[in-house]
Amino acid sequence: MSISPSNPPVAGTVVIGLGNPLVGDDGLGLAALEQLRSRGTARDVELVDGGTWGLSLLPVIESAARVLLLDAIDAGGSPGTLHILRRADLPRYLATRISPHEVDLQDVLALAELRGTLPHETVAIGLQPGRVETGCDLSDAVRNRLGELVDAVEHQLAAWRADPSSAIPSLHA
Repeated sequence: MSISPSNPPVAGTVVIGLGNPLVGDDGLGLAALEQLRSRGTARDVELVDGGTWGLSLLPVIESAARVLLLDAIDAGGSPGTLHILRRADLPRYLATRISPHEVDLQDVLALAELRGTLPHETVAIGLQPGRVETGCDLSDAVRNRLGELVDAVEHQLAAWRADPSSAIPSLHA
């Protein structure tokens, strides 16, 4: 099934790869999604290339029972550091913007929260970026830890299958 803003997935688990592959490590979420896709996932998991969809991701997130976000996560760590953020730890706020093109994931999560539609099980898994600048390649620090990130995603998906109310703990390691 092709997932798009006009064709969101039906309830279940949605893994959304985020970022811009033309901006170095910002493309991490899409690289991780591709690696996850090549490993294969369960039939009940929808893999979504969220790229830079912005507000168009809202119906995808709202229609899911569980959401797993893959992205570069800048938490001030060393490049390549694995970060796992549970729903309570995810930044969700509406900020003043000068253009509607500036909508980002925090805005989308805040809107879903305000509407009461942000899935209780929402987790972000990513790596600390090392280089966010024009270029199509991931930095060595991020590329070398990509497999570990995908392993963490598979672990989370397995935990949800075993116990739909379970989640791996927040982690900054």
